[in-house]
Amino acid sequence: MTGLSAALIIVGLFLIGGVISFVKQGMGKSVIVLLGIGAAMCLTAGILRIEGLWS
Repeated sequence: MTGLSAALIIVGLFLIGGVISFVKQGMGKSVIVLLGIGAAMCLTAGILRIEGLWS
């Protein structure tokens, strides 16, 4: 696992924590959706970079 893939996964997990926190606070749905999309993109990019190194 390279540093960039680890960083992307960590940022994705951080954003998921933000989504959970914002849901508990009752923030606007648009902010939650935006954070969720960003988290999914970061996690996907990190996982795909790991897969690219294995093949």
